[in-house]
Amino acid sequence: MKILLVDGTMFGRKTGAILEQVEQYIKEYDANFELEIMHFSEYKHQIVDGSPLNDDMKKMIQKFEEADAYIIATPIFQASIPGVLKNAFDFLHPKTMRYKPVSIVANGGTHQHHLVVENQLKPILDYFRALVTPNYVYTHTSHFDADNNIVDADVHNRLREMARVFVQYCEMSKTLPKETIDQH
Repeated sequence: MKILLVDGTMFGRKTGAILEQVEQYIKEYDANFELEIMHFSEYKHQIVDGSPLNDDMKKMIQKFEEADAYIIATPIFQASIPGVLKNAFDFLHPKTMRYKPVSIVANGGTHQHHLVVENQLKPILDYFRALVTPNYVYTHTSHFDADNNIVDADVHNRLREMARVFVQYCEMSKTLPKETIDQH
C-alpha cells in the first residue's frame, strides 16, 4: 500500500517532524508499506481559479490519487487550517480519497485549537468519504524542543497508538471496493 504523509503547510518544521515520527511508528507495525512524505513547501502552489494547472499541482494531485491511505499533518493558524491545505483539497476530485484510511495530526500554539480538527478538517474528510481514524493527535509547541524533536512521552504514546489503529484501518480497507454503487 502507498501511504502519503502530507505536510500541509508552507512554513515551519513541527508538522514535518511529527510525520517523520509517525512514519517510524507505522514502519514498526508494518514494514511493507510504501511511505512518502509530501512537503507542501516543495511545491509551487496556485489558487483554484480555473486556470490551467502548473506541473507541481499536477504532480501533487497525482500523488493524492495514487495513494491508498494518508496521514494529514496541519498546523493551526488563526484558529484554522492553512489556506494551502484547503486549496489542495479543492484541487482533488471528490472520489480521490473515498474509502481510503486517513489519520490526522495537528500542531498549534494553544491547547484549545485542537477543536479545529473536529470543526474544520474532519468535515472536509467526511465530504471525501475517507475512513478517518478516531484518534487524531494534537500537539502543542511545548511538546517540542528547540530542534523540533518531540519531547513529550504522552505525545509519543498517542502517535504510536494512532499508527497502530491506522495500520489496522489500512488492512481493513484492502478488501473494500473503492468504486461505489451510488453515483454521488
